[in-house]
Amino acid sequence: MREIFQSQLHEVQTRLIEIAEDAARVAEKATKAFTTSDVTLADEAIAVADAMTNKALALDELVIKILAKQSPVARDLRILVSALRISASLERMGALAGHIAAIARYRFPGAAVPEALKATFEEMGALDVKLAHQVVELLKNTDADFARQIQAEDERVDELHRSVFDTVLGDSWKENAMFTVDVTLASRYHERFADHVVDISSKVSYLTTGDWSDEDLTA
Repeated sequence: MREIFQSQLHEVQTRLIEIAEDAARVAEKATKAFTTSDVTLADEAIAVADAMTNKALALDELVIKILAKQSPVARDLRILVSALRISASLERMGALAGHIAAIARYRFPGAAVPEALKATFEEMGALDVKLAHQVVELLKNTDADFARQIQAEDERVDELHRSVFDTVLGDSWKENAMFTVDVTLASRYHERFADHVVDISSKVSYLTTGDWSDEDLTA
């Protein structure tokens, strides 16, 4: 019976990793589409994001079935509860990246971002993609130290997000309302994407140690 349960836990981990890999793919396609006006990449990103929703739902159903049939306790229960919460964060990451791709899709053949902010969004996108790939590695090898490292790397995304708002609210900003809305929304989507990475790393820390830090409690 224990062997069956362990096999089920392995299946949960495998599915989480697969969904995390999808989130990284959506981020890669969406962020590039946003800065290059590549409508093909935008469509591909939106399609993968939509598929992630179904995968997350299937995973949640599997976890609930395991909880009902196995009645796990202690660390096993933590694993399954954390899996549900991580699945939700991964699904949101896919949706947020999909929103970025949708902006690029709607503005095609025009640009979604003005030249003045292109470098900022290129850096923000690269950081989100890096964080997404780090989540994949973290889910493969749950390590509390690596989780804390990921949490620290979110700070630069926050800085860039604030810089976008400073730019659009500055006196030198002369772009039209469409650009203002697009870059404001996209910046928020990038920032929330990174926030969900931090949330996942906090959950992995809890899964590994069994304890919440002060940062975890306010995440």
